[in-house]
Amino acid sequence: MIFPKFIEKGLIFHPGKSNDTATPDIHGIEYDDVIFQTEDGLNLNGWFVPGKKTSPDTDLHTLLWFHGNAGNINRRLDNIKMIYERVPVNVFIIDYRQYGRSEGKVSEQGTYLDARAALAYLHSRKEINREKIIFFGRSLGSAVAVELALNEKCRALILETPFTSILEMGKKLYPFLPVSLLLKTKYDSLAKIRNIKVPILVMHGDKDALVPFEHGKRLYDMANEPKEFYTIPGAGHNDTHIVGGDEYFDVIKEFVNKL
Repeated sequence: MIFPKFIEKGLIFHPGKSNDTATPDIHGIEYDDVIFQTEDGLNLNGWFVPGKKTSPDTDLHTLLWFHGNAGNINRRLDNIKMIYERVPVNVFIIDYRQYGRSEGKVSEQGTYLDARAALAYLHSRKEINREKIIFFGRSLGSAVAVELALNEKCRALILETPFTSILEMGKKLYPFLPVSLLLKTKYDSLAKIRNIKVPILVMHGDKDALVPFEHGKRLYDMANEPKEFYTIPGAGHNDTHIVGGDEYFDVIKEFVNKL
């Protein structure tokens, strides 16, 4: 017995459509509105935001940003603004298939194809140093980032509010169901992270009521050195960048600077 596909997808993915009025330029931030194509022929949407350079010769790192399971890139606008103002990095944030203005129907394997396509697009930009690309995943996006880091080269990996696997999340959220028999979606980051050999930063709020704090700690414990763990005091699942304040952004900045 397994969940019907549409029920399982409805439990895991919550795509939102695009709000064309909520874009970085409302904050005076220059950006490229990007359309790029996946291996299976879908057009996806993303925003490329050039970072603030201290000098014209500065060679910035680039965050390839994979967001969580709900909404779309418009919902991350305030977070993008904060990173732009406080951390000198380029940002490329994408919408998975079915999210925002991206085509297609979402699935686990589909998000992995989307991530590969996003990286290929970054590699096509002449101003990007492909040796300085950092995969940054929040919540569901952490599993997408882990899978990409397992198979593609990156400079480092940042995981925020990550979970160990969909199975473990299912057991927490639906303790009355035999989820190990029902779920086909895996997103098993715990089984993959030991095979990743780049610097890793794991960040988790200690008041996260959705993804248990212990999930982040278990992933950190399994990861290879060099690695860092940052507890975001008082933060829940979706307010890390707000509750964390200056220290949150300083941790990211210092991690990037050490690279």
